Amino acid sequence: AVAICGFLVGSVLGAVAAAAKLSGSRIAAAVGDFYTTVLRGIPDLLVIYLFYFGGSLALTNVGRMLGYDGFLGLPIFITGALAIGVVNGAYQAEVFRGAYLSRSKGELEAARSVGMSRRLMFRRIVVPQVMRYAIPGLGNVWQLALKESALISVIGLVELLRQAQIGAGSTRQPFYFFLAAAILYLALTTVSTFAFQKAENRAMRGVRRAS
Repeated sequence: AVAICGFLVGSVLGAVAAAAKLSGSRIAAAVGDFYTTVLRGIPDLLVIYLFYFGGSLALTNVGRMLGYDGFLGLPIFITGALAIGVVNGAYQAEVFRGAYLSRSKGELEAARSVGMSRRLMFRRIVVPQVMRYAIPGLGNVWQLALKESALISVIGLVELLRQAQIGAGSTRQPFYFFLAAAILYLALTTVSTFAFQKAENRAMRGVRRAS
């Protein structure tokens, strides 16, 4: 669940960052470059720590201003999903940017020749083409989000890996619990790979591929 939410948040941020980098505005492109460079350049675990402890510190300070004396922590699930989403968005931005640059310009010229508006071209030509070329890359980015979800256990979320740790500590049989976790992760990634492959095949219908 945290991986899915993080991936969806990343899709929104990635699309916005890609649009900024392709906008032609130097300021917007610089902001987009800064976002993708920084978030891809620092460890994901550090981003999670910054989100949780930085956000909790800010929330605690606001609570003290309102008369509450004590620590206020951010909701762990929401914090984890946002942290994964921000990191994931940096990778998705590059996927979307590359897919946009790969689109067929001839179709856009044909659309203009028949009087299509920019909004209609965007909806019926640009978006389908971008998604067609972005699906393989998005599949890889989804796998990253799925594995990054294991890191959220460091701030207290009991997810798959954390549950395996609890079981291993309770029974003193770490091999069996961690092996079970590995099998479950492998099952999730296998199903995900199959789903993205089916989506890619559907998106590429009618498109001739180089042999």
